[in-house]
Amino acid sequence: MRAVVFDGPGEPMEVRDVPRPDCDPDGVVVETEACGVCRSDWHAWQGDWSWVGVESKPGLIFGHEPVGIVQEVGENVTSVEVGDRVTNPFNLADGSCPMCQQGKQNVCERSVPMGFVDFSKGAFAEEYAVSAADTNVVTLPDDADPVAVAGLGCRFATAFHGMTHRVDLGPGDWVAVHGCGGVGLSAIHVADALGANVVAVDLKQAALDKARELGAAHTVKVDEVDDVPRAVKGFTPRNRGADVSVDALGIAQTCRNSVRSLATRGQHLQIGLTTSEEEGEVSLPVDEIVFDEREFLGSYGMPAHEYDEIFRMTDAGKLDPGAIVSETVSLEEVPDTIASMGEYDTVGIPVCNEF
Repeated sequence: MRAVVFDGPGEPMEVRDVPRPDCDPDGVVVETEACGVCRSDWHAWQGDWSWVGVESKPGLIFGHEPVGIVQEVGENVTSVEVGDRVTNPFNLADGSCPMCQQGKQNVCERSVPMGFVDFSKGAFAEEYAVSAADTNVVTLPDDADPVAVAGLGCRFATAFHGMTHRVDLGPGDWVAVHGCGGVGLSAIHVADALGANVVAVDLKQAALDKARELGAAHTVKVDEVDDVPRAVKGFTPRNRGADVSVDALGIAQTCRNSVRSLATRGQHLQIGLTTSEEEGEVSLPVDEIVFDEREFLGSYGMPAHEYDEIFRMTDAGKLDPGAIVSETVSLEEVPDTIASMGEYDTVGIPVCNEF
């Protein structure tokens, strides 16, 4: 089969013929219809995340936001059949650990990041395998658009899980989103659907324009203000600050700006992962956090069972994940699309849908 193959950090990737994946007794093999092209792929291509034990090795196939048709089913699998259209979380769970038993499969103690390790290759390929299918595979509604569902991937899913299950967000609350790439725009869209007032923060006007389309009530262009947290607070009642503030980029400046944008007892949500410049470490205004009783929370992917919540909100017209998809590309275009993400020029979520 054809697949995009990684040859080392920063090395050009290309499409090659590789063996098709084997079907595990507890897993499935899926023919790929679409797969989101994520900034996390760029991180891995750059060689980031060795500081958390993830190290991309030559021969890896990226791609962790897949949709496809089941072609082969392991003998122990009971929840899906050949011919089903499916997706799955990028952080595959084993279904048996204490976290899984509590319904928190996204933080499974033996979680496997699909497309980032050589024993769970990704979906920039004609076929891909999913382990522990009864835990991880989500059967899609009959009318599901593969491109739109691929856009749910890790960015929309992480934002949705964060906004609905990690922070206390309700109608009328104020939310600041720092960084309006794919995950930031997803957070804006979800927050708007939940009835919150959103302030979007970014350097690029095109990203802020898209944020407005997706529900942001106000925008802050970083290079036009002297103090980003003060600018954010200026939109909130009595300049008190945001009830929830999101770092959707993962650099030190956006993380600190997010924490400093909060109101007393506000909640910071970290969904952007760091680069080699931070290596996972960011200094924070700890005394401010203590004096104002602010909270610092993370969101990592989404359990498979929460997809149903997204589908229900989509059916009700409250969410439109496809609205964040910016373009579709072919398998041959994936390497250049990933490489271009270092320029931060992408607005929205690119999806590969030609294999």
